[in-house]
This record gives sequence, structure tokens and C-alpha cells, in this order.
Amino acid sequence: MKRISRRSVGWMLCWALAAGSAAGRYSSFEPGQIWKDNNGVHINAHGGGILFHEGVYYWFGEHKIAGRAGNLAHVGVHCYRSKDLYNWTDEGIALSVVTDDPNHPLTAGCIIERPKVIYNPKTRQFVMWFHHELKGRGYTAAMSGLAVGTRPRGPYQYVRSVRPNQGVWPMNVQESHQKPVDRKVMETHYSGGSLPRHPDVLNLLGKGYVTGQMARDMTLFVDDDGTAYHIYASEDNSTLHIAELTEDYTDHSGRFVRVFAARWMEAPTLFKHKGFYYFIGSGCTGWAPNAARSAVAESIWGPWMELGNPCEGPDAELTFRAQSTYVLPVQGRKGAFLFMADRWNPENAIDGRYIWLPIEFIPAADGYEPIRIRWRDQWDLGVFD
Repeated sequence: MKRISRRSVGWMLCWALAAGSAAGRYSSFEPGQIWKDNNGVHINAHGGGILFHEGVYYWFGEHKIAGRAGNLAHVGVHCYRSKDLYNWTDEGIALSVVTDDPNHPLTAGCIIERPKVIYNPKTRQFVMWFHHELKGRGYTAAMSGLAVGTRPRGPYQYVRSVRPNQGVWPMNVQESHQKPVDRKVMETHYSGGSLPRHPDVLNLLGKGYVTGQMARDMTLFVDDDGTAYHIYASEDNSTLHIAELTEDYTDHSGRFVRVFAARWMEAPTLFKHKGFYYFIGSGCTGWAPNAARSAVAESIWGPWMELGNPCEGPDAELTFRAQSTYVLPVQGRKGAFLFMADRWNPENAIDGRYIWLPIEFIPAADGYEPIRIRWRDQWDLGVFD
């Protein structure tokens, strides 16, 4: 039997103590600070969302690399798990880019943003949707990617990328949208900066009816009855769409609405509190932060009423120098919602930081409760008690 030296035992003990310290070191949130996983490495899950399944939280996000190159997808979607939301264990890459086929839609160097995962109890399948852009085409593809898995941490298998709701009109379509689209409009790619003040002048909705609707920044939301919705920035980011998914969550049902027309919203999040639907998002200023926007509705289909910027504190007019990505209902705590945002660093993408803050509801005698997000240097889940 091979003997283990005292020196080896000492090294093993030091390693175990270090690992234990890294794994159990957090008991609070410190927004904007380096946040390390169980291996002592800054968590790499940007533009992310969280799935709660069988007592465990799973955090999915964009895996970044150093430098400006990190703004493209060279690795894929990273997954972490936690039971307390403070300490996260690295579960590896849930969805990998393709490195051996330059013609594959998911080839390395494409764009994968804002991955979100939901679980379908009927099919027992984990369903991931994400904003997908093809390699070398900038943001012109404007598609939604789909991947599925049998375990929460993956691996997920890529299925396809689409522009949603091709050949389908929204439930709130106007007569002017259904008229033929000018040929020049059909053949031209518009950026947000080249659009007129109101996109209906060009009828980008009608263009999307033919080509499929553009879909960029996105999130997923599952309602109390199990119906899932895909919320995405469309019509060159000028208007949001809220689209119902099929029962298996892997396609669009054809029921959708346009909301916030010509308001230039992105970074959408959606959650529900006391029967009301709440929205938090941002304006469109590229990587630069701007003031958060919020809205409320009694039906997910609208009408939606804007409430303004819910942030308070230093840099509140810039969403604390961050941008919304997800709102998480905290399990076991009634009325507890956690606002998740990213502080982007496009010059060194891997160094992006996370801003997690509690959402506060201002009591109201009747109707919806206004929301507030106040800056805190440090906080823990006890604020919800």
C-alpha cells in the first residue's frame, strides 16, 4: 500500500480548507463586486436567467472570454447551481458552440445573448431560448435560438433558430399593417438609428409578417396556469412583442401582441405579483447604460401602463450603471422578487459584473402596487422577512 506523506496530507488539507472556504464564503449580496464560484473564479453567466427546479436554483448565462472578442460566443451558455442564491457551484457549459463546422448556425463566433431556461412538466423537458445572431452578420439575423435538454444543467441540444410568427398577425394588428410593404423596405436592412420616429411609417410589422418577426433581447415567463410566453424586442428594437409558446414550449402558438410601440425598449423582464403583470426593461443605447423603465398591466396582453424608472440611489438614472436581465421570484418568501442586471464591460467582456437588488412594493389601498429598486452596497434575503 502506497503511503501518503505528511507533506501531501498538508497540501490536501490546505486545498480542502480553501475549497470549503470558497464554497461557503458568501452570506449576502454585494452588487457590482467580483462574485466567485466554488472554484474561486468570477461567475461567468452574463445576460442570464434562473430556473428553480426541485429545490435548486440554476443560473444560465453567456460565457464570456477576455477582451472585445468576448462579446461574441466562443464557448456557449454556462450553468451554475445554488440552494441559497449566495454560493454557486460551477456546472460547466450547458450549451456549447460548434467548433468544427464553420457553416453551422451555432458556430464559434456567432452571438448568443440572454439565454433563459424553463421546465415543461408535461414533456419533462428543459427548454432554452436565446437571442441568436449568425457569425459575421452583426445583428441583422435577429433570430431566436432553441435548445432542449433532459437535465437542468444540460447538456442542451441545439434544435433551430427562427424569426418568430412568420405569416401570423398580432392580435392587435391595425388595418394599415396589412397593406403591401414597399419593395425598397423589404430589401433594406434598417438599424435603429436609421428608422423614422415611428416604425409604422415603414410598416416593419408587415415586413416581419413575410420574413418572420425580428427578435433580439428577450426573456421567458411562465404564468400561473403553465402557459409560457416569449417576450422579445422586435421591429428593429422599436417595439416589443409578447408571444405565447406552444404547450411543449418549443414553438410559437401564433398568439402575440405588439406592446410599447415606437418606445425603443430592450432588456425585457416580466413577473407577476398579486394578479398584476409587471415589466422592467431599458431604453436602447447599445452597451451604454440608461434609465430603467417599468410598466404594469392586469392582463399579459395589455394594455400596459408605464410607471417610469423604479430605481433610487446613486446612478439611479443609469440603472446603477447596469441593464436588466431577469426578475427572480425567491422561493419560500411571499412577494419576494430579486431584480437581476448586468454591468457590461464591452472592452473586457469577461469582467462584466452583476447587480442583484430586492424589488420593493409600495402598499396601495386598491389596484397595483408601485415598485421601487433601491441601491444597497450589501444585503441579504432577510430584507424580505
